Amino acid sequence: MSVYVDDAVTLWRGRRWAHLMADTLVELHAMAAAIGLPQRAFQDKTSGAHYDVDAELREAALTLGAVAVSRHGDRVLYRAVIARARAQGRHEAP
Repeated sequence: MSVYVDDAVTLWRGRRWAHLMADTLVELHAMAAAIGLPQRAFQDKTSGAHYDVDAELREAALTLGAVAVSRHGDRVLYRAVIARARAQGRHEAP
């Protein structure tokens, strides 16, 4: 099982943002806590269960073992990660 972080590409309020996602919600919440995110920052959306992380928190997650994913890189892996996040956001997956 793994935790993933996509490219920090979304510019908002002067900072670059990425999405922290995982194979399971347990892993996702554990990584978020490890990098200092409160659970209230959790985005439980039908578009995908995730945390928004800025570039600094993205680097912290990578340091702790998160896997970098990119829509420009391994597209099969990226699509699988997004599919799991969407299922979790709809509470269809554990």
